Amino acid sequence: MARPDPSEQHRSAPGRRAVLRTGLLAAGGLGVATVAATSPTSPSSAGLPAPDGGLAERPGSSPGTGASGTRSAGDTVAFRGARQAGVVDAPQPFASFVGLDLPPGATRETCARLMRVWTDDIERLMAARGPLTDLEPELAAVPSRLSVTVAVGPGFYDAAGLAADRPAWLAPLPSLPIDRFTDDWPQTDLLLQVRADSPVAVAHAQRRLVVGADPLAVQRWVQRGFREPLTDTRPGLVFRNQFGQVDGTVQPRVDGPDDPLVWIGGDGAPAPKGLRDGSSVVVRRIAMNLETWDEADRTARENAVGRTLSTGAPVTGERASDPPDLLATDGLGFPVIDAASHMRRAMPAEPHERILRQPYSYDDAPAPGARTNTGLVFVSFQADPVRQFLPLQRRLAEADLMNIWTTPIGSGVYAVLPGAQPGEVLGAALLA
Repeated sequence: MARPDPSEQHRSAPGRRAVLRTGLLAAGGLGVATVAATSPTSPSSAGLPAPDGGLAERPGSSPGTGASGTRSAGDTVAFRGARQAGVVDAPQPFASFVGLDLPPGATRETCARLMRVWTDDIERLMAARGPLTDLEPELAAVPSRLSVTVAVGPGFYDAAGLAADRPAWLAPLPSLPIDRFTDDWPQTDLLLQVRADSPVAVAHAQRRLVVGADPLAVQRWVQRGFREPLTDTRPGLVFRNQFGQVDGTVQPRVDGPDDPLVWIGGDGAPAPKGLRDGSSVVVRRIAMNLETWDEADRTARENAVGRTLSTGAPVTGERASDPPDLLATDGLGFPVIDAASHMRRAMPAEPHERILRQPYSYDDAPAPGARTNTGLVFVSFQADPVRQFLPLQRRLAEADLMNIWTTPIGSGVYAVLPGAQPGEVLGAALLA
């Protein structure tokens, strides 16, 4: 069914919403379907050079190059490509992570309809255009490097009748001694990552995608985050969490050499059905106790981290990029870098134990009687979380001084779908 003329957007939105849902609910299957209405590049951004997106912790990044290998146009990020945006791109300062569940009785057809809706809506939003059912399209009209990344959980595979094709790593992580999970942030069937240079763009896109998904998917939780913006005056600024700790100093290269660490099938090996050029994402919510952190002096903090807080350099070095001297001892013969320091415990024991960290801080309203509700939305991308992420996390759970001040309260593992090439729908190869 042809989708309505966008020129009718303001005066006929309620009717169009019904038409859109009816048409999509009547459509069967997915295959490599063509979206009826595609979004051209925003005229306001065509031909403009992309801002420098290089990060010190991600050496080799190409300024302005998106996940699909295409250059961003001005302040928009390309939606179409072999790989989704929002994985290796320079992280925007504002983000929202939305966990959604499929309704009871959902089928593969339900999943296919949802992907058709989201493909069209996301393409429009990333091109600084409102979706067809958008009653506030002006909120989408300001380009802000918006990117939306879609990932699916184990429940998506079950609903789609694809349990046999689900990769072994797509499951909740094993329980660890430090975990204190609540019922607020469980594993969900779907994950939306929405990032932009503007909190207005994030909030608007999040709402439009959640509302547009109803009743095909229902929002379970939302985690909002922030980080320092990349600016011309501070190029390559490394992320600092709310402890003041430099986070993500050592990262895989995102310009090709470390593709097998981030992208499924990046080494040319066979990939699970429908996931070649996809990835996996781990999202863990980590509460940070700022009250007791305030009681620790600078020496105690740097000993726990294993790095100098001012520069992010190992306590045995001068620059963040300096390799740590793990054999260095002080005058009494004790290791200069504590054996239980976060840096030492997080170091890879094997070459493959590396992940691409894209964390965000949160600072939500505290509960009555509390002073803070602060922490980290820890986000990492990797080709295989069981092989790459889990060994690292187990070492941290066994002995990491930072566990004195941090508590994981939520966790989820998702498969990041490949990108959508022109004429394709997200998840086409998986649901075919």
